[in-house]
Amino acid sequence: MSAEKCFQMVALAPRATVSLQRHNHRRFISMDNPYGCFTQILKPPMKASIITSSSSALTFNHRTRSPVVCKSAVNQVEVVTGCTWTELVVAADMAVMVEFWAPEREMISPVVDEVAREYVGKALCYRINTDDYPNVATQYGIKTIPTLLFFKNGEEQETLIGVVPKSTISATLHSYT
Repeated sequence: MSAEKCFQMVALAPRATVSLQRHNHRRFISMDNPYGCFTQILKPPMKASIITSSSSALTFNHRTRSPVVCKSAVNQVEVVTGCTWTELVVAADMAVMVEFWAPEREMISPVVDEVAREYVGKALCYRINTDDYPNVATQYGIKTIPTLLFFKNGEEQETLIGVVPKSTISATLHSYT
């Protein structure tokens, strides 16, 4: 995949709201989400040297050593934040599964990773840390960790609470693809 189709995402500052603005041809600042976070999206230089890690779908820019995520190349669960929630989950044009988790409770994460690999290209799979973004968890009534939410066309469809078998997660996600 060419570097032109990749975007580097960097969180700048919490709790601010600004409308989408364009600054020259390389920088965009997106603040039009209800969670009030600054997100700077930079298009990497066309001639930047990119290396790919074989164990991950992330690539790294030699100059900045920061991750460059190519959406169509990712075959693992990506992290969604309060800053990127609207763009990645609500505005998605395909089925979305979001794992609400906390660092002390990662029991279901390996299973979610497996399901995500099986649904590459058919569904988007994300995880959000409820310790870091409690406002998102509160908005969706998350009281138990882990919880999986399933979305279709930006609308919440179904919720799975607690540790559930892989077959249940797969069947639920399949019903929305």
